Amino acid sequence: MSAPLSGPGSATRTPGREPARPGLPRTSRTARNHAPITATGLVVKVVLLGLVAGIALWAAFPLIEAGHWIGLGVLVATTAALFYLYLGRRHIPAKYLVPGTLFLIAFQVLPVLLTASTAFTNFGDGHRGSKDDAVVAIQTSSVKQVPGSTEYALTIATKGDPATGPLTFLLSDPKTKEVFAGDAGGLRQLDAGAVTVSSLSGKITAADGYTVLNIGQASSRSDAVTALIVPTDDGAIRSNGLTRAYEGKAARAYDAGCDCIRDSESGKTWTADEKVGSFVAADGERLSQGWKVNVGLKNVGAVLTDPNISGPFFGTLAWNFAFAIGSTGFTFLLGMAIALALHSPRMRGTNFYRMLLILPYAMPSFAMLLVWRDMFNTDFGLLNNLFGLDVDWFGGAWSARVAVLLVQLWLGYPYMFLVATGALQAIPRELTEATSVDGASPWQSFKAVTLPLLLVALSPLLIASFAYNFNNVNAILFTTEGGPFAPDNPRNGATDLLITYTYRLAFGAQGAEYGLAATVSIFIFAIVATVSAISFRRTRKQEEVYS
Repeated sequence: MSAPLSGPGSATRTPGREPARPGLPRTSRTARNHAPITATGLVVKVVLLGLVAGIALWAAFPLIEAGHWIGLGVLVATTAALFYLYLGRRHIPAKYLVPGTLFLIAFQVLPVLLTASTAFTNFGDGHRGSKDDAVVAIQTSSVKQVPGSTEYALTIATKGDPATGPLTFLLSDPKTKEVFAGDAGGLRQLDAGAVTVSSLSGKITAADGYTVLNIGQASSRSDAVTALIVPTDDGAIRSNGLTRAYEGKAARAYDAGCDCIRDSESGKTWTADEKVGSFVAADGERLSQGWKVNVGLKNVGAVLTDPNISGPFFGTLAWNFAFAIGSTGFTFLLGMAIALALHSPRMRGTNFYRMLLILPYAMPSFAMLLVWRDMFNTDFGLLNNLFGLDVDWFGGAWSARVAVLLVQLWLGYPYMFLVATGALQAIPRELTEATSVDGASPWQSFKAVTLPLLLVALSPLLIASFAYNFNNVNAILFTTEGGPFAPDNPRNGATDLLITYTYRLAFGAQGAEYGLAATVSIFIFAIVATVSAISFRRTRKQEEVYS
């Protein structure tokens, strides 16, 4: 083993330290990481951390009020970690990665987790709250006026906008002269000094913190006034017009002994069924108001086996694939054909043609969809009048589907034209010239060289376009609205995609079924993810072949 060199111009290496370099000052890793902070950077850091602290405080109070201690702990830990990270001068890479990670969790991961959790529940109309909420709703909705019921002078008020704010009943008891304020949360007594009561009508004409509605404003919201029920210890208070209210008795009451609802008039009983979250009678009748429960794989089974759901689901899935493949494929073929034509060196005025061809891409798509919907109108549409046709485009299943694909072709080919033009310009002309020298025809040259190289460059974009078109809700809602619909199935139309079918399940006029809609959303996610993963794998193999 040779001895280490020594003497002028040599240096002995010490483990863990860099040798000194002539003319350069020795700097430690700590010094490099402690770069001076400018005044502007300090101000920005203080403002951003102050914003984080403000958001944390704003979010903490609702969590404390609701008793979500786990959520509060996560909030405190996250806030403390952010302050530790950005108040120190270490962990430089984490300072850049953490914001993006937090936004990813907030806007991607959490919505997916919430959707997945909803898919295993019966959450929807009639099953939104807890069992206690359902009992209160059942009892208050059965309230009726009986002899001897307390009557009040009623004033309609709100704490918000008179046209949209939540309503409150301001009540005055003509016998005791007591004044109350009531809403869906219950009845509470008001300080007599905080209200003004008319000596003639006995009604409250003003109250601190409330905006009193006049007769015209109250009349415009008569449906909401009628629907408002104020629960009390002895029953509930309901309106009798716009100026009077009464405290009635509930005909249906909850019996904790049998865990059931009893009707005092008919004697009928509805027993709680925890599996479905409803009160069910012996003859199978269910009360409309239920509560949210976990149903396991029931929604998944309904999508796959229930004829009323699985039939529309699988039919819609087949059309969904046809729509996504057709929209992507036709636009790609047309865009590529135009790009090839304008890529020819014999073509003149290419810049002018390119400007005209990208006009559909420059126009707002939702506005163009509405224009195309009118162009397909049977009576005064441009297409029927221009070509002398009498086609009810949106009246038949196949004609509506053809119309939708034509609209997608017009809207989508400019994008494919642009990306194909860029990809063609990246292909060396020497390759196509070499095939010509070898005696290949233009079609053989395109098939053997140009198309494979185009697909290598554009395959990721085609996969992304397929995924977008698979969930292209605007293309359907703004043109056919999912129709035409069969008379016996108003929930699923011939041009519905899975996403529009899901939207109708979740927000349809027949009642929202969020749990079932969330299940369909998971199926959509799984289908798109699987197709994308397979496509990207094949794209990598193709890149290896032509690289």
